[in-house]
Amino acid sequence: MLPIIRIEKYADRELVEAELRPLLKLFLPFDLRRKSRFRTTLTNGTEAAIFLPHGSVLRNGDLLEAEDGTLVRVESAPEDVLLVTAETPYELMRAAYHLGNRHTPVELGENFLKIEADPVLKEMLVQLGVTVREENSSFDPEGGAYGGWHRHRHRHDDGFAEDHLIANLVFSEHHSSSDDLPHQHTHSHDDSDCHDHS
Repeated sequence: MLPIIRIEKYADRELVEAELRPLLKLFLPFDLRRKSRFRTTLTNGTEAAIFLPHGSVLRNGDLLEAEDGTLVRVESAPEDVLLVTAETPYELMRAAYHLGNRHTPVELGENFLKIEADPVLKEMLVQLGVTVREENSSFDPEGGAYGGWHRHRHRHDDGFAEDHLIANLVFSEHHSSSDDLPHQHTHSHDDSDCHDHS
């Protein structure tokens, strides 16, 4: 019986493609990839106990390192999803808006949206006039400009610098003024007034 390996961190290194091929793999659906504590089985049958920092979300292609130095590559496992397409970019954008308004994890493609299978959201999307197809495929939703879904950022993540710049620009615009007077907040911070949680 193979021993259980403990994984507590992301690998702090870059590997070339040839080094990635022989690595042990961890195929996980999104529901498990957004948990920071769970037990699973690697592709060679080894059991692994995952203890990542709270709020971590594993992404397709992430590289993990076990206590014994074993490297493990995370891959998105096929799961039941809804593939959303539309006749026009506007219709697809409108669908994305309504999904975002419900804080739904969404994978964005060039001409499609993908969400976890959900009969209520499927009905909403059909009423919006878009095409919804059930399929079994990988699901890797957007992390968001502010680290939505608590995405773990690598130093080599190309999106991190851009997201950081956006966050700083928004902060600067919100808190800058022409004088040294304290900033006056005139808007409400009550989320119940500005979000649709239906």
